[in-house]
Amino acid sequence: MSDEKEYLTKEKHAELLTELEHLKKDKRKEIAANLEFAKALGDLSENAEYHDAREEQAEVEDRILKIEHILKHSVIVEPHHGTMVEIGTTVTLKKEGEKTNIIYKIVGSEEANMAEGKISFKSPLGQAMLGKKKGDTFNFVAPKGTFAYKVVDIA
Repeated sequence: MSDEKEYLTKEKHAELLTELEHLKKDKRKEIAANLEFAKALGDLSENAEYHDAREEQAEVEDRILKIEHILKHSVIVEPHHGTMVEIGTTVTLKKEGEKTNIIYKIVGSEEANMAEGKISFKSPLGQAMLGKKKGDTFNFVAPKGTFAYKVVDIA
């Protein structure tokens, strides 16, 4: 894991804290109980319940480490209105040749979710938008070709 900053909204930060608490308090106890039950079944070498519980334990511990790392390196980003595209802004774009606008909120990579219109500043489109101002046009190279966009608004 790198020591790069993670940009999070207050909501995502709170969500990660809640998840971390659940994993540490509830999930660890649940897995410990599953391991004890599986051990009671006998021969561990061919005990599927035991191996499943150990695998789940490893996954939970990995997730705990990841969340702790994210929180340790997080920077809370407030939604704000600026004159240029940056993390925390909401951008309205118009793709050349299209009539409808597309709205994206620029977020950190942990929060990116295209279905919710949240795009990571590290994504190719996010990087292409950073620093642009209202009225600017830019090209974006995608697997399907190069597309031209215009920044319609920044909120």
